[in-house]
Amino acid sequence: MIAFNRRRNTLEQETYHYELQDVTEPNLFRETFPYHQPPKVPFNHRLVPMDPPDEIWITDTTFRDGQQSRAPFTVQQIVDLYGMLHRLGGPNGRIRASEFFLYSESHKKAATACLEQGFRYPEITGWIRARKEDFKLVRQMGLRETGILTSVSDYHIFLKLKKTRREAMEQYLGVVQSALEAGVAPRCHLEDITRADFYGFVVPFVQELMRLAREADVPIKVRACDTLGYGVTYPGASMPRSVKGIIYGLVHHAGVPSEWLEWHGHNDFYRALVNAASAWLYGCSGVNGTLLGIGERTGNTPIEALVFEYMGLRGEDDGMQPQVITEIAEYFEKEIGYDIPPRQPFVGRNFNMTRAGIHADGLLKDEEIYNIFDTDALLNRPVSVTITSTSGTAGVAHWINAHYKLEATRRIEKSHPGIVKIVEAVAAEYDSGRTTAISDEEMEAFVKEYVPEAASENPGETG
Repeated sequence: MIAFNRRRNTLEQETYHYELQDVTEPNLFRETFPYHQPPKVPFNHRLVPMDPPDEIWITDTTFRDGQQSRAPFTVQQIVDLYGMLHRLGGPNGRIRASEFFLYSESHKKAATACLEQGFRYPEITGWIRARKEDFKLVRQMGLRETGILTSVSDYHIFLKLKKTRREAMEQYLGVVQSALEAGVAPRCHLEDITRADFYGFVVPFVQELMRLAREADVPIKVRACDTLGYGVTYPGASMPRSVKGIIYGLVHHAGVPSEWLEWHGHNDFYRALVNAASAWLYGCSGVNGTLLGIGERTGNTPIEALVFEYMGLRGEDDGMQPQVITEIAEYFEKEIGYDIPPRQPFVGRNFNMTRAGIHADGLLKDEEIYNIFDTDALLNRPVSVTITSTSGTAGVAHWINAHYKLEATRRIEKSHPGIVKIVEAVAAEYDSGRTTAISDEEMEAFVKEYVPEAASENPGETG
């Protein structure tokens, strides 16, 4: 059928139908994924149009995929972090949902305690085994939606499940039907979609899901899972690795409404964030991530990165509170005992810190020269310097002014004779074989000795 698309103002083929290709041997795309070599990136030079949805949002899997990668959170830790996610996402639900395991008593207690907070966002959804009794559990806990695993690559269908494509599809559709009968909206996780036969299995399967959704008048959400991080965003890249092609195909060929579609990516090849942003731009409303990017192997797309990507793409925060990101990072380190890599963007202790004297000199003149944005205003993280052998007078002066929060009338210039003496004292440390940075406590002692007026609570006091 050809119909007029009023959004694009063009005539377009409206209905596509793809038959399941029930092959006898698995299609492992061996030329693309040779295994004993890095995966290849073939191109077919087919381009799809950028088509951002009217609304985009973030979803959270910190307490499901994120928790699989570490020691389990306590119930209180989940409650605390869920509250921070609520504040971070804001009243407009930019962090739309958060999924919870429902396997154990502790999982159920955590989900119940978070439900008792009464927040509209993030909506609490489930993650269960595909069993009828588990669907009843979802309903008993008052949840409207749950995720279920529907692996789509032949790696999983043939090699893991030991099934044919038709057997796998029939099993998945039966599970979805059970969910609908139990009054639960299913969210189908298309595991390993970037190694799947897209038109031979994925599209025919998802078209059947959309048929069930129409018949039941219940949304069936689809999560496209880049399980091993194989997705790429290069123009004209071939399927099944093309993120743009996957999203376009799910929307335009499989008929999934953008608001029912999510992207879930991993960072095995450093592409988690760019793949997620591309999913947004090419028609996917939801992008799934975790706090600090925790998750199996290399982790998931960091939610804090998605927050800033959203603001960059939409030009506004839409009620989000990015300052909460710093609270989350501090909570992970102090309350949970998680070691955040010091150079991790937005949350690592060194992400807006400089050691080079030439950079510190620029910061003294105007911090905008070397700071990515106003980190003090947006993250409650003022730009800082660490004192080493390369910091020089500019680095020491900046450290003093920032550490003691000196106002303009009290700021210490790098030409101050006490600054020179501190630099000489620091140099002597490294001349003696030191290899570590100068600690804050050591700097405070130097300042007390050489620039006492900076540390004094009384500006007129000089020691």
